Amino acid sequence: MNLILGSQSPRRRELMAGLDIPFTAISIDADETYPTTLQAGDIPLYISRAKARAYEAQMKAEDLLITADTIVWIHDHMLGKPHDEEQAKQMLRELSGQTHQVYTGVTFLHKGQYESFVDKTDVTFRTLTEEEIDYYVSHYRPLDKAGAYGVQEYIGYIGVTKMEGSYFNVMGFPICRVYEQLKRYL
Repeated sequence: MNLILGSQSPRRRELMAGLDIPFTAISIDADETYPTTLQAGDIPLYISRAKARAYEAQMKAEDLLITADTIVWIHDHMLGKPHDEEQAKQMLRELSGQTHQVYTGVTFLHKGQYESFVDKTDVTFRTLTEEEIDYYVSHYRPLDKAGAYGVQEYIGYIGVTKMEGSYFNVMGFPICRVYEQLKRYL
């Protein structure tokens, strides 16, 4: 079996490496637009499948592809990756003092067969000050993260007061569920 992780995310690559199973990480260029009728966990599920479909024609019989997508959901709308620092600050202001959901859709593709799941984690932030938000945005890289934050960084350390579900899902890859699914193929 040739295990392929279709992700540019350094966090997903790090978590996958922690399983001590050989894999290759690749970048997949996929259309990540989704129907506007989709809500919450259906969005990253749709996008993870789109990423797998974009690579399917290049797969060999021994290949097993894993793709994923993560979003932050708050007040009935999605927070994706911010386009600039001001949008990142606005997202963090919206998350401040609130509970939101992090959804990750994961798709496995092997021999033309798709298997997918969605993982959900509830995350509560304490009220953040403008100084804390400014510090985080100026010293870290919020532009490559859904919801403009990394739970494994400063803002997660000082801001997250409660979490229900997988911590690793909030990092972008529910590695325990990935491993359980992966065992079926190995």
